[in-house]
Amino acid sequence: MAGSEAVQRATALIEQRLAQEEENEKLHGTAHQKLPMDMLVLENEKHQGAQSLALQKVKGQERVRKTSLDLRREIIDVGGIHNLIELRKKRKQKKREALVAPQEPPAEPEETTGPVDEETFLKASVEGKMKVIEKFLAGGGSPDACDQFRRTALHRASLEGHMEILEKLLDSGATVDFQDRLDCTAMHWACRGGHLEVVKLLQSRGADSNMRDKEGDSALHDAVRLNRYKIIKLLLLHGADMMTKNLAGKTPTDLVQLWQADTRSALEHPEAGSEQNGLEGAAGSRPATPQPVPAQ
Repeated sequence: MAGSEAVQRATALIEQRLAQEEENEKLHGTAHQKLPMDMLVLENEKHQGAQSLALQKVKGQERVRKTSLDLRREIIDVGGIHNLIELRKKRKQKKREALVAPQEPPAEPEETTGPVDEETFLKASVEGKMKVIEKFLAGGGSPDACDQFRRTALHRASLEGHMEILEKLLDSGATVDFQDRLDCTAMHWACRGGHLEVVKLLQSRGADSNMRDKEGDSALHDAVRLNRYKIIKLLLLHGADMMTKNLAGKTPTDLVQLWQADTRSALEHPEAGSEQNGLEGAAGSRPATPQPVPAQ
């Protein structure tokens, strides 16, 4: 028998043996289980007499031993017990590797074939697929293309923090203060996502930090509500109005709870610095207010 055929045969035998071992383990387990009072076997005992569970167990073990012995002989015939040991080691190693192997996202194809429609373009802005964005724009697509909620690629990329895509969109003429159906701008979405660098980019492209959504909230209201105190400082340093009231009559300062010390300090003492990361929040702060999920 050829070497590869022998390995295949041995592997098949091992699979059978493992199945028999599992059956044996189950058999051991049932020996300690208490039979429920309504089992059919109890009804049958009235007419046929009780069957010894111990005897059934012995018979089952004898079948397993006989099958295992036959398998062992066959494995030795196709290459020796060494095959059994090595193949079982490989089997266990493959299982370990499968458990620890990182699940890497599929790489973006080098070239996107066919035309890119608006839905694919908007989805790419969330997933960070730059080549799809470039192809859509190169084909004459509008950087302000939006979905039924008037959410653009700029809104989506601002929430996700995809800086390269944002720069490409803005360089291609995307409207920096484009408002979605709830009147939210990219600045609102950047504050919700907690991306300080995105806020800086939007400010450098002329974004209005004081634009308000349909609830009267400015980007500063959102940043305060989510305890993004470094973003709060940045907004205040660039002219955000801390006295703007929303439709509920609340200013950003009103939204700050007494125990949100970092945020309150930022509002009262907006000094420069500490602008490396917008994802901060006090360790004991309350859970973030649920955010709208961009349509995809």
